[in-house]
Amino acid sequence: MKNNIRVFFTKSVFAMTLALGFAACASKQPIQTPQPNGVVGFDAELTNYKYPFEVKTYEFEAQRLKLKMAYMELAAKTADAPVIVLLHGKNYSGFYFAGVATRLNEMGYRVIMPDQIGFGKSTDALLTKLGVTKYTLLGHSMGGMLAARMALMYPEKIQKLVLVNPIGLEDWKTMTAYRPLDQAYESELKATPESIKKYQSDSYFEGAWKPEYDYLIEVGSGWTKNPDFPLVAWNSALTADMIFTQPVVYEFKDIKVPTFLIVGQRDKTAIGRAWAKEPMKSKMGNYPVLGRQAAKAIPKSKLYELKGLGHVPFIEDQELFFKSALVPALK
Repeated sequence: MKNNIRVFFTKSVFAMTLALGFAACASKQPIQTPQPNGVVGFDAELTNYKYPFEVKTYEFEAQRLKLKMAYMELAAKTADAPVIVLLHGKNYSGFYFAGVATRLNEMGYRVIMPDQIGFGKSTDALLTKLGVTKYTLLGHSMGGMLAARMALMYPEKIQKLVLVNPIGLEDWKTMTAYRPLDQAYESELKATPESIKKYQSDSYFEGAWKPEYDYLIEVGSGWTKNPDFPLVAWNSALTADMIFTQPVVYEFKDIKVPTFLIVGQRDKTAIGRAWAKEPMKSKMGNYPVLGRQAAKAIPKSKLYELKGLGHVPFIEDQELFFKSALVPALK
């Protein structure tokens, strides 16, 4: 499995796309299950981590490799119900969409949440297998970057594109130095539960961490304690390299599908800021500016700015996220 994931990631975002709510749903949060004797933390595939919904797997071949992708699906009440696909960010898996997915399902949507390869219990081929030919695509963070790429590749299938605090809105490699992959890997290996919490608190929530956010770092923290962590760290380094070197900002002008940008205004996410020099360091990750620039660049787009919220707006204030942005976008 290690070699499979390594080769898959080196093929970048294109291969990933080809292979392809907390407050309202507290009871649906993932829960850590008891570990077998002697097992510490979580293995690479989160074998002992309980997801909020039933997990299914999709086995396929890509780039001459046999791969397995995990996904969750909430069926709709009618066969002709609209479909929405949710793509998670780099530091999460599909589990954190629990509240959002439940609410969308109650609104009548069939909801599909894949775990992208290398991100936990494991997306055009998957959707084809599930008989989905038309759908709304919602991507958050790195998932937004991949969603934009999918919209460029499959405009005939995607009815609406919803980008929630997506990354790739600026070209970080023009703002700070490139960090070699081996160096990035060594940095990933140094991650601890404390450093993971600090990064998300500072970048995603502007330091306003709450106890109810703790489940967001449970997976990442658990990985650091398991013998599989070097594999997870390697995958993370490869993914960060893809993000850093392949922003989608230059291709926004070519997106043809109706696009809705939902941007929490307190977001400061920027890969590379840690080793950037001033004054560039303070300029990176300015989401109020980046959101407006993206809205101007994407032909059929509408921007929803969520004041007072950060990188994960649907976790901070799910009610505001739906009422002020997602529901209007889906109309």
